[in-house]
Amino acid sequence: MSHKPWIGQPVSRIEGQLKVTGVARYAGDYHVPELLCGYVVNSAITRGKILEIDTREAKAINGVVEVFTHQNRPSLAWFDLQYADMDAPSGAPFRPLQHDDIKYNGQPIALVVAETFELARYAASIISVTYKEERFSTDLESNKDKARNPKMGLATFLKPLPAKPSGDFDKAFSDATAQVSADFTHAAEHHNPIELFATTVVYEEDGKLTIYDKTQGTINCQLYVGNVFGLHYNDVRVISPYVGGAFGSGLRPQYQLFLSVMAALELKRSVRVTLDRQQMFTFGHRPPTMQQTRFGADAQGKVTALSHEALAETSQYEDYTEVVVNWSNMLYPAANTSFGYKLVPLDVFSPLDMRAPGGSTGMHAIESSMDQLAYALKIDPLALRLINYTDFDVTANRPYSSKELRQCYLQGAEKFGWSDRNPEPRSMRRGHKLVGYGMATGIWEAMQVLARVEALMTAEGKLEINSAVTDIGTGTLTVMTQIAADELGLPLENVTFSYGDSKMPFAPVQGGSFTVSTVGSAVKAAGKALRKKLLKKAKNMADSPLKNMSEKEVVFERGGIALKHNPDVIVYFKDIVATRKNKAIKTTNMAFPNVFKLKNYTRAAHSAAFVEVEVDEELGTIQVTRAITAVAAGNIINPKTARSQILGGMVWGISKALFEETVTDHRFGKYMNQNLAEYHIPVHADIHDLDVIFVTEKDEIVNELGSKGIGEIGLVAMPPAIANAIYHATGKRINQLPIHFDQLL
Repeated sequence: MSHKPWIGQPVSRIEGQLKVTGVARYAGDYHVPELLCGYVVNSAITRGKILEIDTREAKAINGVVEVFTHQNRPSLAWFDLQYADMDAPSGAPFRPLQHDDIKYNGQPIALVVAETFELARYAASIISVTYKEERFSTDLESNKDKARNPKMGLATFLKPLPAKPSGDFDKAFSDATAQVSADFTHAAEHHNPIELFATTVVYEEDGKLTIYDKTQGTINCQLYVGNVFGLHYNDVRVISPYVGGAFGSGLRPQYQLFLSVMAALELKRSVRVTLDRQQMFTFGHRPPTMQQTRFGADAQGKVTALSHEALAETSQYEDYTEVVVNWSNMLYPAANTSFGYKLVPLDVFSPLDMRAPGGSTGMHAIESSMDQLAYALKIDPLALRLINYTDFDVTANRPYSSKELRQCYLQGAEKFGWSDRNPEPRSMRRGHKLVGYGMATGIWEAMQVLARVEALMTAEGKLEINSAVTDIGTGTLTVMTQIAADELGLPLENVTFSYGDSKMPFAPVQGGSFTVSTVGSAVKAAGKALRKKLLKKAKNMADSPLKNMSEKEVVFERGGIALKHNPDVIVYFKDIVATRKNKAIKTTNMAFPNVFKLKNYTRAAHSAAFVEVEVDEELGTIQVTRAITAVAAGNIINPKTARSQILGGMVWGISKALFEETVTDHRFGKYMNQNLAEYHIPVHADIHDLDVIFVTEKDEIVNELGSKGIGEIGLVAMPPAIANAIYHATGKRINQLPIHFDQLL
C-alpha cells in the first residue's frame, strides 16, 4: 500500500488535547523548587525624572527578598540591542531600570522580589515614589507638525519605505473623470492575548539559566539575554513550547524577561516575573495612524492617479515603521502616483507589530477609497477591481510568482450572492434594520527567511525533527509533522516534531506569515538529506536488494525503502539503523530563499472579503451577520488549521472595525481602558456566519512547498469590507476605526 500524502489533509492539531485538558504548560506554569516571585512597579507619570524612590517599608516586610531600582541595578553588558533583537526597529531600544528618566506612562521603575506573588504585589503597592514631571506629548493629531521621515536602519530594509513618485500626479488627479479624497484615522490597539506575559528563570548550580518565556522566538530571547548580561549563549537556554496567543506581542523580548533574569543572576535564585492585565498595556501596540488618500479614474474606471499619505506614532527613542502606503499601486497600478509615510515621535513606548502590521491599516484606506470611487463612477465595486486587475507588480517592475485574486473575487462573489445586491445605498432592509453588502481586497507579502532543522531516524524506525521555532497557536507543530511525514513516507504517529527550545537548530521569530515557508522548507530539506543518507546506508548493507538502485527507483513508505517496480521488496528503516549498532542516523540542514530566482518575482498572498451587515435604523447598532473570505495562498498544507487561521483573522477584522481601541487621556498621557472590561473585543454573540474559500493556486517559484503564509491575509480585507457594507446600508461613509454606533445616529 503506497503512502498517502499528508500535505493537503485536514489533520486536527496534535497538541489540541493537551491544551484543552490543561496538560500543556505555559511560561508561568512551571513548578520550580524555592521559586521567588517578582512584581513590577510602573511609573505613574508620563515624562520626567525619579527624584526619590523609598523602598524601606517594602524591604522590611518578612518574605521580601529584594527591591531592584535604577539605584541598585547590577551593572550589565548592554551590547547594542538593536542587533540582539531580530525585530528591533531603528534607534536605541528601551533599557529597563537604566536610569532615573521616565520616558512613558507605565514604564517599569522597580521590581519587588518576594517568596510569593501576593507578597511581592503588596510590597510593590507601598513603595513611595517622588517625581519631577516634565511636559509631554502623546497626541498624534495635535503633533502633526513634528512629522518627519523615518531614520534609516536595519528595519528600513525589512520594511521598505514608500515607492518614489511617478508621472504627474497633480495633473492626472485634476484631469480625472472621478476623484476621491478621504481622510482616515485609526485608533491605537493593544495586544491582549489570553496568556499573560510571564518568564520563569531557573538558576542552575553552575550559573547557567533555563528560561521559560512567553515568546515568539526562543533564539531571539537567547541572544538578547546573552548580549545584555554578558553571558555565553550556551549558558542560556530559552524554552517556549506553548504560547497562549501572541500575534506580534512576543516578537521582541519584553521587559519581564530582562527583570527576571537580572534578579535571578543577582540573587542566584530561580525567579518568576508575571505581568498582570493592566501591565500588558505598558509595552507595544498598533500605532494610531492618520492617512489621506486621493484616487482618480477615467470614465471607464481605470485608475489614473494614486496618492496615499500616512502619519504614524512612534516613540522618542525608536523609529517603528510599518508598510502602510505601498499596497495600492501593487493592486491597482496607475501611471501617476505620490506616496508618503512619516513618523511623529511621542512620549509613548515603541509601537510593536500586531497581526498584519501596516497592511490592516493601509488596506482600510485603500479599499474604502476604491469603494467610494466605484460609487462616484456608478460602477459595481467588484467590477471596478476587475477593471484594474493586474498580474504585474509595477512597484518592483516584475510579475507575481502566482496570483489567483481574480478567482477569489469570482468564487467569493458567487458563494456570497453579491449579484443580489441593490447598488443604491440605504435600499436594502430586513425589518427595522438596514442591510448592507461590502467587499474589499487583501494582499500580504509571501516571505521566506533562513532556518535550520535537524532530522534523525531512531532505532525504532521513527523520525524525529528538531527546530527552535515556536508555535503561537497557529498549528505549526501539526503542519511540520505533516511535511516531515511525507518526506519519509511515514504515518504521523511515527513522527515527532520537537520545537520551542533555543538549544535546537536555528529558527527565526514566528511572525510575518513566513513560518511554514521558512521552517517547513528546512524540514523538507532535512528530509531529503536524510533520505539520501538512509538509501546510501541501505545500499551498503550485506546482500542489499537496493545495492544498485538510485533514488528514482525506490519509494519511501511503510517505514522503509521499497523498490518502485516491486513494492514487496523493502528494507526497513530500523534495520538500516541496526547496522550502526542502533545509533540514530541524523542530518542537519538549512533552507534559505533562492534569491537568484525570487528576485525576478513579487510573492504575495491575496484575498477577497465579502460582508453583510445589519444596522438598526433607530439605534445605529451594527452586526456583521455573515462574511466570506476567499484566499489564494498557494499550496495549503493543512486546510483545517489554515481555515482556523483565516477565521481568526476575520474575527480580528470585525474587532478592528467595530470594537477595538485603546483610549488615551492626553492630559495625563495615560491609557484609560487598561482592562478587558473596557478594552472592547468581540464576544460569541458578535460573531455569526463566517466562511472561508481556498482558491486553487499553484506556485512553483515561491518555495519548494509552493506555500504562502496565511496568518495575516485573513485580516487585512475585513475592516474595509465592513466599512463599505456600513456605507451601503446607511449611506454614511465613516473613515474612523473603530466605527461606533453613535456615528450612525
